[in-house]
Amino acid sequence: MSLPAAFHDIAKRVNNWGRWGADDEIGTLNLITDEVVREAVATVRTGRRVPLALPLKQDGVQTGVMPGRVNPLHTMVQINQELFGPGTVACSDDVVTMGLQAATHWDALTHASHSGMLYNGRPAGTITPHGGAEFSGIDKARHVVSRGVLLDVARARGVARLDGGHAVTPEDLEAAEELAGTRVRAGDVVLVRTGQIQAYLAGDREAYAYPSPGLSVRTPEWFHARDVAAVANDTLTFEVFPPEIEDLWLPVHALDLVEMGMLQGQNWNLEELSTACGEEGRYAFLLSAMPEPFVGGTGTPVAPVAVL
Repeated sequence: MSLPAAFHDIAKRVNNWGRWGADDEIGTLNLITDEVVREAVATVRTGRRVPLALPLKQDGVQTGVMPGRVNPLHTMVQINQELFGPGTVACSDDVVTMGLQAATHWDALTHASHSGMLYNGRPAGTITPHGGAEFSGIDKARHVVSRGVLLDVARARGVARLDGGHAVTPEDLEAAEELAGTRVRAGDVVLVRTGQIQAYLAGDREAYAYPSPGLSVRTPEWFHARDVAAVANDTLTFEVFPPEIEDLWLPVHALDLVEMGMLQGQNWNLEELSTACGEEGRYAFLLSAMPEPFVGGTGTPVAPVAVL
């Protein structure tokens, strides 16, 4: 089934192909300028640090619905081994097998394609079995440090957690922006809290996955208008699931990643950050969310930290 005309209409309005040149591979991360980072540093007042990543563990968020996206399997390969003979310094070492998007992660711009195309007009066929993404692999997103803004949609709506299937709209984002007392601006990384991750933290992986609140197909235009650098939230699917338009699966992925060239992140734990921002009465902070530079990767684990 081909994508509907309504999708293509939105795609034309948010398209950034060629905006930063024909060779560009990082999309809206170009909006994080030196000036944006200097202003982000100026938001730090107390030095309070809030981690936003889920623990990497074998009983993580993945349930097997996504083929091959396995939770981390941690194996010891050395335990107190005296490598250079008896009485020498002993070492322990370990390995991990996991999906790069298994837990808290960034989607690279190559994570999604549509109509045979990737961001900036690259053919989807440039992703290969052995090399991964030839263009716009996650290793090209070399630094993601900017002003972060928490848009606490759940708190703005007066609930602990949005209902499953709630499509977060531009009106929801603006209500959360009003609560935050700051306007989202060019180069910001926006974190959208739905409260959905509470289900996972309570031990219910199935309820966390489905049904899930998430971003509406209307939100990419809002992010495009504000020149947002990246967006992450506290859900498994990022966008509302099941989809708000019947049989239109993952349209927000396609609009954000392919058309706009904007990184998106999932499974971010925003609960402690919500509490901290509420206590301090401010929702903007310095955010460090550096991707692990897997060459050719279409996603990567990330351990973000907000500094207030």
